[in-house]
Amino acid sequence: MNELVTVVIPAYNAETTLDETLRSVRAQTWTNLEILVVDDGSRDGTFAIAERHAAEDPRVQALRKENGGVAEARNFAIARSRGDYIAPVDADDLWHPAKIEKQMAAMAAMGPKCGLVYTWYRAIDADSRIMSHRGQSRYEGDVLRHMCFGNLVGNGSSPLMRKAAVLEAGGYDASLRANNAQGCEDLKIYFEIARRHHFAVVPEELTGYRWTVDNMSSDSMKMLRSFDLVMNPMREIYGAEYGTEFEAGRIYFMDFLLIRALLYGPLKTARGPWMALYRDRGGRPPVKTTLRGLLGRFHLWRTRNRPIVAPKYLDAEFPL
Repeated sequence: MNELVTVVIPAYNAETTLDETLRSVRAQTWTNLEILVVDDGSRDGTFAIAERHAAEDPRVQALRKENGGVAEARNFAIARSRGDYIAPVDADDLWHPAKIEKQMAAMAAMGPKCGLVYTWYRAIDADSRIMSHRGQSRYEGDVLRHMCFGNLVGNGSSPLMRKAAVLEAGGYDASLRANNAQGCEDLKIYFEIARRHHFAVVPEELTGYRWTVDNMSSDSMKMLRSFDLVMNPMREIYGAEYGTEFEAGRIYFMDFLLIRALLYGPLKTARGPWMALYRDRGGRPPVKTTLRGLLGRFHLWRTRNRPIVAPKYLDAEFPL
């Protein structure tokens, strides 16, 4: 197997992280790559960094467009892709060198019914230090029921997808941005693919997913609006069969937003998800969730001097 894989990198004002992201992509052991960097109307040095990598590596193409959001930027690249497989990665995330190779092996092992292969991930901070070590989903095959609970893939930089499945799903939904509800574009396309195809998983932490106060997914209430806009239409279709799963999934998502706000953001950012959980739980305060988040914040403070791991992402012997 040596099929062409198109790597899609939407980038907006990403000059502080794009170089590291591109180095991790270019270091993949699966070398037959087409790497499309889409500068989505940046006002910094993002495009110059993409051009420099394009000059060094003919697999890299630096593309440019007016700002339209992450979904539109991904669709812009997919429309120009030549590969039969699409591997998105955000301009601040990182890949282990063997990520694509292991995903392509999993895709081949499951066969034509497989539309998406995801990996486990580790959260990293602004300095590329590992922030979390935790078990993640192992669901494979028909995962539609599990998707009713939420995004089992976990983030936008983990999956490898068949291009045909992406196009069949309608690509990424750019309308969420128009509704001031960016954040769950990934969840929607994964759900659409799960309706028609099977998933496979590589149960290894091969993706570095960056969590910072400033990134798009750190706005908890915008993420909740995005979640509802994506999941409510699906609930109308599958609610009779999976109503319990949808109910539990929304509670779980709010629980996740609250813990993350308590862990990584200013404490004031936890108010929105705390109140949302309070209302949805019938006026019962989310005491256990709050305590878990605060204890986790204390643990992160105690271990704040962990070694920076980013340079080792390019070392094939280093398990991310």
